[in-house]
Amino acid sequence: MGDPNGFWSQATADPSRTVLIAPDGEEWTAGRLHADVNRLVHGLRAAGLERGDAFAVVLPNGVEFLTAYLAASQAGFYLVPVNHHLVGPEIAWIVADSGAKVLVAHERFAAAATAAADEAGLPADHRHAVGTVPGFRPYAELLDGFPESVPEDRTLGWVMNYTSGTTGRPRGIRRPLPGKLPEETYLGGFLGIFGIRPFDGNVHLVCSPLYHTAVLQFAGAALHIGHPLVLMDKWTPEEMLRLIDAHDCSHTHMVPTQFHRLLALPEDVRSRYDVSSMRHAIHGAAPCPDHVKRAMIDWWGSCVEEYYAASEGGGAFATAEDWLKKPGTVGKAWPISELAVFDDDGNRLPPGELGTVYMKMSTGGFSYHKDEAKTAKNRIGDFFTVGDLGVLDEDGYLFLRDRKIDMIISGGVNIYPAEIESALLTHPAVADAAAFGIPHADWGEEVKAVVEAAEGHEPGETLAADILAHCEERLAGYKRPKSVDFITTMPRDPNGKLYKRRLREPYWEGHERPL
Repeated sequence: MGDPNGFWSQATADPSRTVLIAPDGEEWTAGRLHADVNRLVHGLRAAGLERGDAFAVVLPNGVEFLTAYLAASQAGFYLVPVNHHLVGPEIAWIVADSGAKVLVAHERFAAAATAAADEAGLPADHRHAVGTVPGFRPYAELLDGFPESVPEDRTLGWVMNYTSGTTGRPRGIRRPLPGKLPEETYLGGFLGIFGIRPFDGNVHLVCSPLYHTAVLQFAGAALHIGHPLVLMDKWTPEEMLRLIDAHDCSHTHMVPTQFHRLLALPEDVRSRYDVSSMRHAIHGAAPCPDHVKRAMIDWWGSCVEEYYAASEGGGAFATAEDWLKKPGTVGKAWPISELAVFDDDGNRLPPGELGTVYMKMSTGGFSYHKDEAKTAKNRIGDFFTVGDLGVLDEDGYLFLRDRKIDMIISGGVNIYPAEIESALLTHPAVADAAAFGIPHADWGEEVKAVVEAAEGHEPGETLAADILAHCEERLAGYKRPKSVDFITTMPRDPNGKLYKRRLREPYWEGHERPL
């Protein structure tokens, strides 16, 4: 059926085809979405954006998010998706650092978006809101009055996702613009890695937030090869099952926390829905406990697949058959990638030896925006790493043995302790602080803070509550410690290095820490 290469070609050829089902159930045709995308390009250009410029969005899953993605993709802009759980100063950093000239936010996130726009110094006429946000112009003004016509000077743009680092400051992952027409790049080719083909009766379910790198990449690639999208705004396990059944969804991107919650549904609820249309339930972003994965394969069958990658690139892929043959593997290298394990001296290690996992992609490189040192530090030639430790076996299957040092993964979201510790240390009663993950039955890990109280301050429930309130003003909800414990003296070596493992291990006694 037709040329799969690109939403715009398909929308021109068959404008009446349904390409998107919004969270409220409203169906959008390709022609209607195409018109909004074109209008948004004209509107952003009228606001002063030129090729290579960025604009940021703080949006829930919805039509506006996909419109922004497609507009950036055909106008040579960088789309900067912002995690809508962040607070004002965190969003302001991303807006300012990216150089975003326009911010589009949803009224649901009005307070944080307003604080961010103020702190970033964004002009009033470059703030737009879906819904009503005081001081923001209506999002409709970016579309209304602008033509539906295809914009001139079309050129491929990219998404610039921000990923946190050990310094606690997120860094933008910036890829050079190729200077090609959008149709000159096969935008859906990414899904071929997983055996997902153009058209072919496929329907993609978006069940996680689109601000995540992989979620938007999967959704965008699906759209470009002719797969209608079904969008979920707020995920619940039974609603996911209902949508799979109702729309014959064939592929989706998930995290293990979602598996855990699906499996917790009563058997009579689970059996109420037909999930046999699902061909590729692809999971990543966090380690999946063996028993959870086996239970999902028992229920959903061979569609349960796994990959290893990062916002920077990837990666590895394991089918259910691969995993059952080699339990614990995250798979073999993608056709467009190469995997390698190096020691700390930069020597490539043979199969079976533990070291730092590196990846190399044939599709082009990236840099950390405004951070040449970080870009260089994480490279060996054309290989890059995100700091995970692992082993490649004789057959080329990758097994991860550890994660980035001390990183917390809660519900599939990466959380970096350094940022939390920085916030804790701004409290006058905190002399020293550590943050790390402790077991959580649903999320995998939750954030624990251990604090050494400053002289003259009494450790106890009152101080703990005050510290948690302090964090609430400075950190997004998912980053905040859920509890505070106190210690007389923080365990550090003579050079000041914190022995965090000593702090963490008692909390994990009797639990298997996911590695």
